[in-house]
Amino acid sequence: MRSPVDQKGHSLRPGHRTALKSIRYLGSAKDGTDHFIKQRMTALANFFLVIVLAFVAISVSGRSYDSAIGLLGQPLVAVPLALALISVSVHLKLGLQVVIEDYVPNEGLRLVLLLLNTFFAFAIGAAGLYAVLQIMFTGAVVDSPAAAVPGG
Repeated sequence: MRSPVDQKGHSLRPGHRTALKSIRYLGSAKDGTDHFIKQRMTALANFFLVIVLAFVAISVSGRSYDSAIGLLGQPLVAVPLALALISVSVHLKLGLQVVIEDYVPNEGLRLVLLLLNTFFAFAIGAAGLYAVLQIMFTGAVVDSPAAAVPGG
């Protein structure tokens, strides 16, 4: 049986690293399974949470602003909404990370895009969570249409 060879044709003994791996100290990341499982778990959570949120969206349609805010402020509605925002944000980050890692060949650009992906997913999740908590604890959002109307 032939032993593996590096790019220059030198024989590699078991446990021997190539020059590039020796310089960067990169080997097998052993992280793919964890990433795969997290993505599938968030997809499963999103499936159930989005079904619940579809019923909430249907029940909110046609209501007045105050009535809709009252419904969204109830814990049985706000908690699944908050969980959905967190789960969707994590799923977004994981999915875009795979796309960036697979299809962006330039290492510098890949790093920048991975950082932007993380910050974007965090910002979306944090802004949505802030809005849900604002509605749940105060019963209104900061710039509500009712607050903008004088005497309303």
